[in-house]
Amino acid sequence: MTPAFGLAFAALAALAVAAPAAAQDGTLKKIKDNGSITIGHRDASLPFSYYDDQQRPVGYSVEICARVVDALKAELKMPKLDVKYQLVTSANRIPLMANGTIDLECGSTTNNLERQKQVWFAVTTFVTANRLVAKKASKIRKLDDMKGKTIVSTAGTTNIKQITELNAARNLGMNIVSANGHSESFLMVESGRAVAFAMDDILLAGLVASSKNPADYAIAPEALSIEPYGMMVRKDDTAFKKSVDGAIAALFKSGAINKIYARWFQSPVPPRGVNLNVPMSAQLKKVIANPTSSGDPKDYQ
Repeated sequence: MTPAFGLAFAALAALAVAAPAAAQDGTLKKIKDNGSITIGHRDASLPFSYYDDQQRPVGYSVEICARVVDALKAELKMPKLDVKYQLVTSANRIPLMANGTIDLECGSTTNNLERQKQVWFAVTTFVTANRLVAKKASKIRKLDDMKGKTIVSTAGTTNIKQITELNAARNLGMNIVSANGHSESFLMVESGRAVAFAMDDILLAGLVASSKNPADYAIAPEALSIEPYGMMVRKDDTAFKKSVDGAIAALFKSGAINKIYARWFQSPVPPRGVNLNVPMSAQLKKVIANPTSSGDPKDYQ
């Protein structure tokens, strides 16, 4: 055996040993070893992930995550798996996933190609669009109507990034401010500190419906983007993503997703009994028929 061949053989042997070891790493092993799974959730992303009147995480995404956890209990043979909840924000949700603080994020997070460089996403569970909400009296129907005015969005979101880019590209001269959460962003419009709030239309619908005077607000008809929502998992964790994808795909195939959707978008939801009355979109029906975790908006048109 030549020295060169010996080194190559040793390298291959090392890889052969490392491969099985690597296969045992990841979130599934972490869950098995700890006897628990940590779910990242939001506090005010109605109806996806928010607190009810008893400060419990509830919502469309939270319910789907609970079904995923049930599937993981069966897969790992851990019927007593402990489920822990960790509050996250738009700004810290990706770092907390990347550093292992949370194992599965169940909120209203847009899956895009840029974020896929840091985290992975499970199968898409909702499709929305970036729009503006403003008081009806302001007559804001499109972004160009905001020229020279103050606009707010939530820190750490794709929405504020897009608004910043469009502001420069269209030379709108808007004053862009950020807020720490969706409720704070909406409050700025409610109090007159901002003319409009840029966010995913379904989240805006929830905020308007939950406001003191819903009739005072209008969501602009202009869609600035397509935003597919997915549950975040750690990057390069193929085994865990496969398990989560499988659980969600099973909900789609069985039709159970239709009841879950109706419960959160077409029925009164806690804590105030608000009914968004939002029928399932053609884009989401397409995803249910052909599950995808693509971060390319073109795949949802």
